[in-house]
Amino acid sequence: MNLTHHPMTRVDTAWRRMDTDVNLMMIVGVWIIAPRLPIATMRERVQTRMLRFERFRQKVVLGTFGAEWIDDDHFDINRHVIAEKLHRRRGQSARSALQQRMGELASTPLDPAHPLWAFHYFEDYDGGSASVCRIHHCIGDGVALNSVMTALCDDGELPPQIDGKAGNGHDPHGARADDHHRGDTVAETLLGPLTGLAVKAIDLTGDAVAKSLHWLAHPGEALTAARDVAADGVQLASDVAAMALLPDDSKTRLKGHGSGSKVVAWCEPLPLEPVKTVGKALGASVNDVLLSCVAGAIGRHLREQGDDTHGCDIRALVPVNLRPLSEAWQLGNRFGLVPLLVPVGIENPIERLGVVHARMQALKTSYQPVLAYGLLALSGLLVEPGQRVISNLFLDKTTAVMTNVPGPPQPLRIGGAAVRQSIFWVPSSGDVGMGVSIISYAGGVQFGLITDKKLCPRPERIIERFGDEFDKLLLLTMMLPWDDPAAA
Repeated sequence: MNLTHHPMTRVDTAWRRMDTDVNLMMIVGVWIIAPRLPIATMRERVQTRMLRFERFRQKVVLGTFGAEWIDDDHFDINRHVIAEKLHRRRGQSARSALQQRMGELASTPLDPAHPLWAFHYFEDYDGGSASVCRIHHCIGDGVALNSVMTALCDDGELPPQIDGKAGNGHDPHGARADDHHRGDTVAETLLGPLTGLAVKAIDLTGDAVAKSLHWLAHPGEALTAARDVAADGVQLASDVAAMALLPDDSKTRLKGHGSGSKVVAWCEPLPLEPVKTVGKALGASVNDVLLSCVAGAIGRHLREQGDDTHGCDIRALVPVNLRPLSEAWQLGNRFGLVPLLVPVGIENPIERLGVVHARMQALKTSYQPVLAYGLLALSGLLVEPGQRVISNLFLDKTTAVMTNVPGPPQPLRIGGAAVRQSIFWVPSSGDVGMGVSIISYAGGVQFGLITDKKLCPRPERIIERFGDEFDKLLLLTMMLPWDDPAAA
């Protein structure tokens, strides 16, 4: 049998090797579906849509200096879409039992002898069904995997390069649909994602980065813009220094070497419109508002445990997309990371939001996402000890990973059943013991948390305070003075 071999990109190789004894590089998610949906329908969707991306039929073979994608000649859909029955203790709610099982799954490695993904399907869950997915980060980032998952739904569409070409994953010009459409030399790995259309998708970097990267691809035009280049050079030098000299964040009970046993929690969605209203009234983004509420919930939890949070900031690594949305379906990892100090020690919701907003604004002209991507690409060229040295530049000084992903405004449907909730959790590496996910979906927004059981055994105690922190912020916003347009 002739098996397909493809070299893994340097960045994806870095993610494949980033598993540790306490953190597995798996993206874990759950769909809550109503009414009940037979597992046969889920298997059929995975078989006919997801497997058109050849990456999901390939296993990873690691070498000393790299890795390869190789077809799994023993691929079996039943190994990857697994029927499970939810076991509940007496008096335990369905959600609590599902969260407990998800914690167990998040602590269990995927089988490296086969493709690194699995769906655990609970056909009978709380009057409907639930589908828990585990996908190794080396397959793709959140933007790419969200596009793949959406393609499973009734109204989901496969991209033109995939649709109608079952099983081959190639476009009409012979390029693989789940590739980056570029080579993997050092220069291309480091610079390729930073040029062309990709800069238009860098949410936090702004015009200065876009201009400088355009000049990187068109050096002749740089001669007429030397003054701006010099200014951008100062910013670049500043960001390199900031990353190299990153100070430690505050020491809290949430930081340390964990146990490797995970616990998961999530809340019911908040209506999105009031969140938008608060942000508009206070001159902040929706993302600022939500991050501020997360900071408030974490800070309140620490104080309830008896900790002094005065002046306390924890560092969160925030993923930043580095691909144009037109290429969202391409598998692989194309994102940077920015280190954000989260003010968990500020109790006043208005003051805390102001600090979050100011810090996010400072990141909008930062090169740090693209620098982080370049460092990750470089680490993929090294043997594992060298990669750990680079990774620890960030991880030793970080408490959490936080991501905010806008989902579809209308409910997804699969097999005629509605996806009532769609939640996923980003993985952590090194000794980082907390992953925060903020997801907007179908007119609501919700907060999900995955933690190490040793560092934070009851994440639901933080989750429960998220809504309270928003209610306090909303109340204070309504009490602020406002101008009557009729009096103008």
